[in-house]
Amino acid sequence: MSIMSEHVEGTVRRMRRIGVIAGLIVAIGALAGCSSSADTSTPAAADAANAGNAAPNGGAAAQKDSSLDVAAAPVADARSLIVTGSLYITVEDPLAAADKAATIVQSAGGRVDARNETAPQGRDGGSATLTLRIPADNLDKVVNDLRALGTVDNFATQARDVTTEVTDLDAKISTLRASTDRIQGLLADAKNIADIITLENELASRQAELQGLEAQQRGLDDQVSMSTIDLSLTTVPVVVAEVDNSPHNFWDGLVSGWNGLVAFISVALVVVGVLLPWAVLGALLFAAVMFLVRARRSRIARRRPKPGAVAPQFAGATNPGLWATPPSAPAAAAAAAAPPAAAAEAVPPPQPAPTENPAPKHPAP
Repeated sequence: MSIMSEHVEGTVRRMRRIGVIAGLIVAIGALAGCSSSADTSTPAAADAANAGNAAPNGGAAAQKDSSLDVAAAPVADARSLIVTGSLYITVEDPLAAADKAATIVQSAGGRVDARNETAPQGRDGGSATLTLRIPADNLDKVVNDLRALGTVDNFATQARDVTTEVTDLDAKISTLRASTDRIQGLLADAKNIADIITLENELASRQAELQGLEAQQRGLDDQVSMSTIDLSLTTVPVVVAEVDNSPHNFWDGLVSGWNGLVAFISVALVVVGVLLPWAVLGALLFAAVMFLVRARRSRIARRRPKPGAVAPQFAGATNPGLWATPPSAPAAAAAAAAPPAAAAEAVPPPQPAPTENPAPKHPAP
């Protein structure tokens, strides 16, 4: 029973400890919300509140001193503006002007984020476009130096006020940092494994959120501190006057007609030269086809029987009437179906013509 009671008491103490830690975490979150709402007025007030909370001794006095300092400090017009714009300049040499513009910006502490150049071609004198990041404090001076590169065609700027966003972001970051410090202190004093795991998970979550807010702050500070100007450098377009080459008299018409004839003959010769190899190839193919057709016809003609091949069988017949007598139907069909040699054998030999018996002579009465 004693062992059981000790186990129960240990469980109860562990649950109480977890409850206390959970209550501290909730209290820290409530304090974070309250401090974020109270610190949205000025970043200096947030820093003063954090300094008062972090002070181990004399925290109340520090808070009072900080509040008095903030109240005594004059409210300055420190707005956070993101300035963007575009500048179009006509110059004689865009590529050389782009080099000068980059030098001007870099000398003022800025940088060139993007650069695109087009070389001159024919009537086009080339062009260049640059994305310039200029310090906000030196924007006016740098723009005046860029205007001296040529003739300004267009210049426009836009400003976006992000003072509220910057203030809210600073307050959230300061609150999360204070909350993270408190959780780290609780984690250093924790002895139970369950408490350590809970605190580590909460610390990791808050540190990830803090890193995301710090990244947003860095990006916003870069946009506020460095203005963005898109610079476009071009040349004056080259205009070429059109020349009227139409004929105005007889001689001009004759020359124009002769030139047209020469041009037509030249084009015709080019076309003939292109088509001549194809014509030769077509002629060769046609000659080959005709040769094959004639060879096939000659072979077919040699296989057919000649018309006078059956005539010698009737050479010895003396009765011309047998020549005109047609053979019987079966003999004719057999002769037509049989080959020429078989037909010659199937024809019966000619019979000798019967001799005419003279009528008997009767003696006259």
